[in-house]
Order: sequence, then structure tokens, then C-alpha cells
Amino acid sequence: MKIALIGYGKMGKTIKEIAERRGHKIVSVIDEENVWELEDRSSSFFTADVAIEFSTPSSAPGHLEACFRAGIPVVCGTTGWLSEWDNVIRTMEKENGTLFYSSNFSIGVYIFGKINELLATYMNLLPQYGVIIDETHHTEKKDAPSGTALTLANQILDKIDRKLAIFTTTDGSLAPVDEGITIRAHRKDNVPGTHTISYSSKIDDITIEHKAHGREGFATGAIMAAEYIPGRKGLFSIDALMEDLLKSSEKRDEP
Repeated sequence: MKIALIGYGKMGKTIKEIAERRGHKIVSVIDEENVWELEDRSSSFFTADVAIEFSTPSSAPGHLEACFRAGIPVVCGTTGWLSEWDNVIRTMEKENGTLFYSSNFSIGVYIFGKINELLATYMNLLPQYGVIIDETHHTEKKDAPSGTALTLANQILDKIDRKLAIFTTTDGSLAPVDEGITIRAHRKDNVPGTHTISYSSKIDDITIEHKAHGREGFATGAIMAAEYIPGRKGLFSIDALMEDLLKSSEKRDEP
């Protein structure tokens, strides 16, 4: 498969390494210096089967819309731009494009999210428990809180009736009302990503945590998404990918 990389920071370099290890070819690398190639039909970008986009919140919407116009399906892991979501999806639909978006491509984080939903379902029955999400990332991360923390918080909102809003702090403070979910964002050197969900009551505490050891898990998931979407149209998420993998596994297990 021929892949175009949009954004070539640490994540982009990790994706390139793993993609080539899996037998794929990187035909184009787009960064700030050659972003014009997204519109130049003579550029190598237009030879790609799929694009993988990990850039910055301010530039991601324009990159995605350029992919739609080029007819190239795109996998996006950039967070912090969702205020432009509706505009991007309108362009996708207008151009009959393909977008696979996730705030986190780690398969481990996907499983962690399923555990989060199950735990929150039980906690809906136990109003004596409060909940706090702590997320810690490297100091180069542009957005706070992380997209993953927001996804986890929204999963909790969907399951716990008494929780009505999300509050974000960067100073360790807590939500001003009991109806809120607090996300405490922390930035430290050389931390790939840690998400901790803590439920506390007067009787006991329950904590679940996902700690990334590096970028490889995120990069591998993004490449799996890139392998999934060629030939498909519309909007996809990591749920679609995992459901497809589970169905394939069930078929292999059939007698």
C-alpha cells in the first residue's frame, strides 16, 4: 500500500518506521514546508492509496479537506480541532470522501475505554462515588485536555445520569459542582501518555489506568486503520475497525 504522511513530527517518524516494517511504501511526506503539494496534482501525494494525518489542531481541518478533494482516504489522529468538525464532515460528504478519525489509535486504549464504560455503568447505581480523570502527556502536546481524556469523560457522561458536565483544570483543582467530571491535565517531559480514572467514596477508591510506554501502539493502530479504509466511503472510527477484527476472528474459529 502507498501511504502519504501529513505531519512529520515524532509520531510521523514512528508511523513511517512501522509502516515500512509492515511492507508499505511511503510515497509522500507533507509538512509545513511543502504543504502546497496537497493541491498540486503532479506531486507524489496524489499517487497515495491513503493518507495518515498527525499534525496540529490549526492545520488539520485544511489537510483533511485537501485529502477529500484529492479523492484520497485519510486517517486522522490530530486532536484539538473538533470545533471545525461539522465543516470538515460537510466537505467530506460533498466530495464523497473517507475519514477515519480517532482521538487515540492505541488498541490498548480502545480496550481501556470499554472497561471505562462498564465501570461507569455500575457507578451509575452508586451515587456516593465521585470521579476524576487525570491525564499526563509530554510538554510538546498542543491541546489540553487530551482528546482521549475527553472521549473517556464523554463515555462516563453517557453512562452516569448524575454527571452532567466536564470541567478541565491544569492546576489540579476540582470541578465546582458534584454534577461535574473533572479532567486534570498535566504536562511533563518525556511522557507518551497516561490516563487515570479514579472513583472515590468514604468507603473505598477504585482506579483504572492506561499508561503508554511509547508511540508504537498509537502508530500501529493508525496503520491498521489505513489498511482498513481503502475502497470504503464515509466516516469511520476505531469501533468499526475493532468490530471488523472481531468478526474476522470469529469466522476463523468456526468449524
